[in-house]
Amino acid sequence: MNYNIAKNVSLSELESYFSEDYVHFGDVVNPPKTSDRQVGVIWKLLSLTQGSPVLELGCGYGRISNRLAEKGARVTGLDRSAILLKKAEADAAERGVDVEYVLGDMRSLPWRDRFDAAFLWYTTFGYFDDADNERVLREAASSLRKGGRLLIDNPNRFESLRHEFPVCSVAQRNDDVRIDIYSNDVLSDRENLERIIVRDGRVRRTHLSYKQYGFSEYVRMLQSAGFETVEAYGQEGGAFTSDSSRLMVVAYK
Repeated sequence: MNYNIAKNVSLSELESYFSEDYVHFGDVVNPPKTSDRQVGVIWKLLSLTQGSPVLELGCGYGRISNRLAEKGARVTGLDRSAILLKKAEADAAERGVDVEYVLGDMRSLPWRDRFDAAFLWYTTFGYFDDADNERVLREAASSLRKGGRLLIDNPNRFESLRHEFPVCSVAQRNDDVRIDIYSNDVLSDRENLERIIVRDGRVRRTHLSYKQYGFSEYVRMLQSAGFETVEAYGQEGGAFTSDSSRLMVVAYK
């Protein structure tokens, strides 16, 4: 059987997916209480303290970064979407916190040995082919000081394989609707998401795809990137099992 493996998401697809529509449904999909709880998990897993310099890669519209700043961390957020960063900056101003937001590509970071911790949250790792995904990890490692920690939060592919695909989820905000249709490509280990937005009398479609890695693959990639030890956790930072909906990986440099 000949099979053409999908390798990554194009930059144009990423820009289309992470648009103002993404922000519009943000608090419906992740209500403030959910975001507050997730920040607590991140703070604990990364052993953050007051004044800790921390980097969020793929920070989006700042729902996590700005909350970490409110808890006392010194936060830098990087994203390639100017639309989302503008929203993040506006939210930071409303909260009265100082967060450094940078427009850029996580595959090429401008910092070296600067941060105590970095993280990729809410399925922000795996968009690219294997070589570029590993490049993200090397860049993250280079941005961290000795002893720094990297946290990655992605779906647990073993749990997702139990679902009958396609899987559909719907989010609604007033008269606007977002429909997500998930499919799982077991030959490429990529999950594909087709998103349909019905808003303001218009229909828009976007696509996202990401590689789902197992823990042993993370260990290999992270050690190759310069990390010494790697730990696994399930959702909310609990014990990781095959039934966990999330795989949270913490790597120590």
